[in-house]
Amino acid sequence: MPLAKRTPLRKMSDMAPGELFLNRELTWLQFNRRVLHEAMDERNPLLERVKFLAITSSNLDEFFMKRIGGLKQQLGAGMTELTVDGRTPRQQIAECYTLVRDMVRDMQDAFSTLKKELRAAGIAILAYDELSARERKWVRDHYYQNIFPLVTPQSIDPAHPFPFISNLSLNLLVTLKYPQDGEMSMARVKVPVGQAAPRFLRVGEKHRYVPLEEVMSHNLDMLFPEMEIVHCEVFRVTRNANTEKNEEHAEDLLAMIESELRERKFAPIVRMQFYRGMDPVHRGRLAAELGLDEAEDVFEIDGFMALRDLWEIYGLNFPDLKDSPHHPIDHPGLQASRKVFHMIRESGAILLQHPYESFTTSVERFLKEAARDPKVRAIKMTLYRTESESRIVDYLIDAAGNGKQVAVVVELKARFDEAANIRLASRMEEAGIHVTYGVVGLKTHAKVILVVRQDYNGLRRYMHFGTGNYHAGTSRIYSDLGLLTCDEQIGRDTTEMFNYLTTGYTPKRNYQKLLPAPKICKRALLERIEREVELHGAGEPGLIQFKMNALDDVDVVKALYRAGQAGVKIDLLVRDSCRLRPGIPGLSETVRVVSIVGRFLEHARLYYFRNGGVEEYFIGSADAMKRNLESRVETLVPVESPDLRRDLRAMLDIQLADRRNAWDMQPDGSYVQRRPETEEQAKGSHQQLIELAEKRQKDITRLRKRKSKHFGGRNLR
Repeated sequence: MPLAKRTPLRKMSDMAPGELFLNRELTWLQFNRRVLHEAMDERNPLLERVKFLAITSSNLDEFFMKRIGGLKQQLGAGMTELTVDGRTPRQQIAECYTLVRDMVRDMQDAFSTLKKELRAAGIAILAYDELSARERKWVRDHYYQNIFPLVTPQSIDPAHPFPFISNLSLNLLVTLKYPQDGEMSMARVKVPVGQAAPRFLRVGEKHRYVPLEEVMSHNLDMLFPEMEIVHCEVFRVTRNANTEKNEEHAEDLLAMIESELRERKFAPIVRMQFYRGMDPVHRGRLAAELGLDEAEDVFEIDGFMALRDLWEIYGLNFPDLKDSPHHPIDHPGLQASRKVFHMIRESGAILLQHPYESFTTSVERFLKEAARDPKVRAIKMTLYRTESESRIVDYLIDAAGNGKQVAVVVELKARFDEAANIRLASRMEEAGIHVTYGVVGLKTHAKVILVVRQDYNGLRRYMHFGTGNYHAGTSRIYSDLGLLTCDEQIGRDTTEMFNYLTTGYTPKRNYQKLLPAPKICKRALLERIEREVELHGAGEPGLIQFKMNALDDVDVVKALYRAGQAGVKIDLLVRDSCRLRPGIPGLSETVRVVSIVGRFLEHARLYYFRNGGVEEYFIGSADAMKRNLESRVETLVPVESPDLRRDLRAMLDIQLADRRNAWDMQPDGSYVQRRPETEEQAKGSHQQLIELAEKRQKDITRLRKRKSKHFGGRNLR
């Protein structure tokens, strides 16, 4: 048989930037569209679809605050430098806005459909006009007693400066006049949604709800007695969240972050939303006052604004309209009757898979026992994000109170968690914990705990490495990996890393197993990709498999292209942004990019290399992004146990074969959702991983019972 013709290889140097690389912002918007698809997918329970619509809306808000805000800063600074995909800041904004406007229309269509289905299921979101006279009276009285005292109207006239409009706030623009006077005046009224009041007010005993802004707009006579309401129009603004300063010149980092938070509150507005039908003159005036380009930055909403507030509806007690409850299992390798340190020492390493396995009975237990174990001498850890009422912090404070040396590296610049981290840092310092803020100029994104314990044969180091934050809440909805280990060399490497984090000194540090960023991780990944090319052959074909949130580092993308051209098979599980184009003849024919969007948020980072049969698996905190690999302290840790590697292999194989929650990226950057062909395939990888975790627990429980019975029998004999 004649040999199949191989597609001629393409030289990357001869390809246009847009042919080689996708745009980060546009691929992220494609991800958010996949989330929106879950809101429209009738295979999902009704309230789960409502949840996905709320997530889509919240994601889009953050996109404007962070990504559009950053692009506008570049525009304001006069930057014309092209991205690696060949776009200027202005081009990126324009293309993003085109996609956003289409997405917003689809979001409103989804809401309209969901509202009808909710009503059929006994949950009605009503317009004020749909209320009976009796219901209106009840709502008015409730509003007057419980919310009205919180409301403050602000005049807009020559005697009053244009009022400050807070980020993501809902606002009423009220046009009014005295009955006998033809002169119009205007006022702004903030809708106090949030801690002060819910967005949806319940009417009566049944699940009937009316939006708060509707109640306020139909009862403006309380605020403006004896005045005629000419117009009442709703608008909402989004502010730039990019207010970071250069910390290298800061005398007091804490004060600098607090200053940033104050500035963020008053940061420039990047988007205004309004309901269809707003007076064009009013719209233009608002845009001018807010410093916006009316043609570009002003978005008309034909439906319902701030769909993120649908979380309130999702929170209703309708279990039949949600996924069946998921209860993480206790890790089968961590028995409640034994010390966690003894079990880690016996096994060498324990792999954790959240949310399938409990964060509380693994990671939190690890810290809890460390805090109370009299043999523990010291605890060191990194803290990027956690809960405001965190048991993690409680255990660290307990440890300090029990006389242990406790050192915590707190990342003050974790976006949107800065204020919470400042409070936690102050609380820990007051308890006698040694708190530092990492290395100047670098965010500390690594998730590491180091416990030093006096064992029977001397000091031993026990560690936890994670792909997710030390946050019990997100551990139940984010898909993450963790490793508990007492490997001696990893312990030495971890000590080196903490010495670097707490001092900032950068002499050559001798890491043997860890791959920390920014000094080593990127170079190590590139070298391993190149090694896969060198080892690739007919006898042992090369294989690279990465699982991550995002892939945008140009050097990594180019290295993967070169590996693909050499024939190495490359599987990339990338949740959202991805610059690489798969399936391009002569460039990336052996590469596939798969995105999993489902019940849990994919958040784990895993790097696999076949390495000529001597396989390598790494897990850790780092995405293959330029900022992670070059501007953050990250770490990847090897998983060396054959049993744990089998667990990782099972997870990868299940996700790569997913036909329910998986989307395949096309060469043009679009995505096509896979469809199940059998009942088993309809489960999706998240459900399969739930079942696999439960099977692991049952298998080891059965094995322990068998061993216990066998041991007892021998005693009897």
